[in-house]
Amino acid sequence: MKKLHLILITIILISNFSLFANETMPHNDKTEIFGHVVDQRSGEYLGYATIQIKGTTIGTVSDVSGHFILNNIPEGEQTLVIKLLGYKTEEKKVNLKVGKKEDVIIFLKEDAVELNSVVVTSSRMETSRKEASSIVNVVSPRIFELTNSNVISEGLCFTPGLRVDNNCQNCGFQQVRINGLDGQYSQILIDGRPVISALGGVYGIEQIPIGMVDRVEVLRGGGSALYGSNAIAGTVNIITKEPVKNSESISHSFRMIDGKASENNTNINASLVSDDYKAGVYFFGNLRSRASLDYDNDGFTELSKLNASTVGFRGYYKTSDFSKLTVEYHNIWEFRRGGDSLDRQPHESNICEQTDHKINGGGLTFDLFSKNYKQKITLYASAQYTDRASYYGAERDPNAYGASEDLTFDAGGYYSYSFNKLWFMPAQFIAGIEYNYDHLVDEVLGYHREINQITRMGSIFLQNEWKNNKWSVLLGGRLDKHNMIEHSVFSPRVNLRYSPIENIGIRVSYAEGFRAPQAFSEDLHIAIINGEGTLIVVDPDLKPERSRSVSGSVDLYKAFANVQTNLMIEGFYSNLRDVFILESAVVDDRGNVVHYKSNGSGAIVRGITLEGKIAFSRRYQLQAGFTVQKSSYKKPEAWSDDPEVETATNLFRSPGCYGYFTASLNFWKELTLALSGIYTGSMYMEHFAGYIEQDRIEKTPGFFDMNCKLSYMFNLKGSTGLQLNAGIENIFNSYQKDFDQGPDRDSGYIYGPIYPRSWFVGLKFML
Repeated sequence: MKKLHLILITIILISNFSLFANETMPHNDKTEIFGHVVDQRSGEYLGYATIQIKGTTIGTVSDVSGHFILNNIPEGEQTLVIKLLGYKTEEKKVNLKVGKKEDVIIFLKEDAVELNSVVVTSSRMETSRKEASSIVNVVSPRIFELTNSNVISEGLCFTPGLRVDNNCQNCGFQQVRINGLDGQYSQILIDGRPVISALGGVYGIEQIPIGMVDRVEVLRGGGSALYGSNAIAGTVNIITKEPVKNSESISHSFRMIDGKASENNTNINASLVSDDYKAGVYFFGNLRSRASLDYDNDGFTELSKLNASTVGFRGYYKTSDFSKLTVEYHNIWEFRRGGDSLDRQPHESNICEQTDHKINGGGLTFDLFSKNYKQKITLYASAQYTDRASYYGAERDPNAYGASEDLTFDAGGYYSYSFNKLWFMPAQFIAGIEYNYDHLVDEVLGYHREINQITRMGSIFLQNEWKNNKWSVLLGGRLDKHNMIEHSVFSPRVNLRYSPIENIGIRVSYAEGFRAPQAFSEDLHIAIINGEGTLIVVDPDLKPERSRSVSGSVDLYKAFANVQTNLMIEGFYSNLRDVFILESAVVDDRGNVVHYKSNGSGAIVRGITLEGKIAFSRRYQLQAGFTVQKSSYKKPEAWSDDPEVETATNLFRSPGCYGYFTASLNFWKELTLALSGIYTGSMYMEHFAGYIEQDRIEKTPGFFDMNCKLSYMFNLKGSTGLQLNAGIENIFNSYQKDFDQGPDRDSGYIYGPIYPRSWFVGLKFML
């Protein structure tokens, strides 16, 4: 049956390639458009808007004065699609005739709350965020800028329902947590591809600089019907930058952490686009250096030493008016070390966690459109190779060195068709196949740990979305065959959107998801507890974990003259079966202290998320989100080998409430004051004996981490500018006060804001 499915999909793709080939023959009937892009309210001409002929690769960008020219366009009725960050996407029909120049004026309306921004994560197809069948939150370059984020992990916190926290005092390994679930429940994608592997996910979100990122899209709730295994809590899709215009920029930021440790970040970016906009390439580079921080002066780090560099590019070539080839490549090197005696060799330290990563990754995508705009084929292949040298050891152990290699490959394709009407309303159909391969080799001979894991997953997915301005009904499903699961796994998805009036969106969704019984990112990290390395070992009888998620939301939008507002309230409920848990620590037959990963009784996660935005034009804006939730096991779970220690009824590291806010005030065009803050409520955490006498569950206090940034832009000439900025992070120094100390500490007992009070200065030069 599986082979039959693959054959049918392949026949569909091949037959449509033949159809497309006939439709993309060169046209002799050409014409020209001369246009102007104007702000509807102020009358100001808008530069750097992208203009594209709908359903084709033909496009251009308005110049600094807001004008553009499009030529060599087929005769007849065409639709212009005009996009500019901060404005609503507009479509304008034009009727073109040979030998006649068409003069058009496009008026754009401000979209300060970004409801009409284009997203792809909801359905794999471009759609307006306002009309998407699921709520998709976008972390835009503006958020990264306002919050002084240097890597994506620092900016992701400013998204409703999502947290990023530090899991280790020694190495600083971080996790993204969506809707109260651990990081391994979230699928992290680069340009829609799952190439961040189990090994790469240990430190992955801190290794991606914002210079390579156009935006990050966050889809909360089950996404396995589209993106396969692990997309249970949600999906984080990192969209890399594509060249739009010729430009160059260089920036540098200096951060002083707690007055003790310095951090330097340098970004160099350049974009080159051909005169006819048929080819372009965007280059990015980043250098990062951070000194270690010993916050409590016990001789052991709370923040690891870190050095990193990233280089890469993303380019495109429009092979015809209806086809486009995109290529992306990145190289990341990162070294980090924590513990004590950082100036000595790792095995000469009482505690040391050290990693040296070399990562090479990239991908190819080919898009082919039909002349009538209705059909599209996308073929893609992505890969990432990670080489890691590590040391996780204590008590000057000379045998705690390790070596890891991981190769991830993902390839597939999908076909989409737009129906003018399918039964009762317009519809968008999509069908595709995908193959994912991962080979992980992880050796730490001192702990007798040798992992040689190969995972393969073949997938077929189908989806149809009926959509108009008022209704959206989406039915979809994905069939995955994972080599570590005996039977195929089917993950269905149902989404409903109803807009009784234009400014209200009501959504209901149901989705199922799963996690395969394999080693994940947290399993490859060795925690140092009580002076001993503690391993996580996957139980050979581990069964897949399954989930069922339901959510409902109301999205309200209202404009009052120049004031735009948006309010969203969402309720969510997830039921996890055969949930992965860590059993109490035991000593195995090789003398290692290990926690076996096995199946527990299950867990329930439920809660409410609110998000609000208000914008007084683009000069004064406020955005905030808050989540109230409860995450609990169905039955109490043992987590300690001490029978006197209470069992866990709540999921660890899952606060009952948390939220964020960002605000920006443009006193005048060049001067911006940005305020931002993150609130984390109290939560339960495991605390292992060593520094303390007995294992125990701790209830942490709440934290409010507030930041301030002031920036000034000097407009030098044309598009040339110089920005100077400075600010303070964690103004109130809301930081953990009860760290374990000394060589017997529990390195995993760390919570709250990642940085104590810090100040920073920076500059950015743009051409």
